[in-house]
Amino acid sequence: MGENGGSKVSYLIVGLGLGALVGILFAPKSGEETREFLAEKTGEGSKYAQRKARELKERAEDLVEKSKEVAARQKESITGAVASLAGR
Repeated sequence: MGENGGSKVSYLIVGLGLGALVGILFAPKSGEETREFLAEKTGEGSKYAQRKARELKERAEDLVEKSKEVAARQKESITGAVASLAGR
């Protein structure tokens, strides 16, 4: 999923949130029921955001680790090339 994919997901989440808000405002529920519903949905949204943040952190850590491995291989390759040139 590229840059554009993450943007689409963000728009989807914002759209769902706005749709839920409009639905709540026009729903025939009492104030107490609406507050309970909002509290529940806020908790769900918070858990979702925490889960996504954790997933992104793990992906970033994986990318950093892979980058370090690639850099180490490149360093070894360059060091070997320089050594073979110096040995001529």
